[in-house]
Amino acid sequence: MIPIATLLERGGSYKEFQEGERIFQTGMQAHFYYQLISGRVRWCNVLDNGNEVLHNMVIPGECFGELPLFDNEPYAATAVADRTTLVIRLSAEAFQETLRLEPDIHFKFTRHITKKLRFKFFLTELLAKNDTADAITELFTYFNNHKQFICTDCRRLLLTRQELANMLGLRVETVIRVIRQMEKNDRLDIVKGKVFLPEPV
Repeated sequence: MIPIATLLERGGSYKEFQEGERIFQTGMQAHFYYQLISGRVRWCNVLDNGNEVLHNMVIPGECFGELPLFDNEPYAATAVADRTTLVIRLSAEAFQETLRLEPDIHFKFTRHITKKLRFKFFLTELLAKNDTADAITELFTYFNNHKQFICTDCRRLLLTRQELANMLGLRVETVIRVIRQMEKNDRLDIVKGKVFLPEPV
């Protein structure tokens, strides 16, 4: 989102988080802009029973938790390191100054936030569907069309069945059953427990 050299010039610093460590959580005030260098981050809400509602999986190069930097409200979700993760963070004040001084970066964030909103609208529509197989099929189509969460070389789905369930508000057993049925119908392949999607038509 922002060139690393620019972040460092404006006072950014690296910070590492271990797998399972919370980077920030719902209700906290935002003091930093975060951009992922390596690893992966789950952006989610953690329910009282410990279950997660998964909003997104953040991959290297992407930012996360930026919304409070625009409205000064607390975090609405929690960021959890999905594995050993390295981020670069910049103070909220330096981030806002960067946007003021560099309109191109500001416009890039407008597009980024719009893309996130569109995905949330799309997920909301999927959650309203009565047909779980259709919902999962449409989600896979979205991933294909937007080149998200699919290995570009081998076509392997980069989300677990549990992560899909958390994203769609389903039981993991339901997702497993639907994916097995999709394999029987030749709509995907399962090799050694990994899901591989066909090339988009």
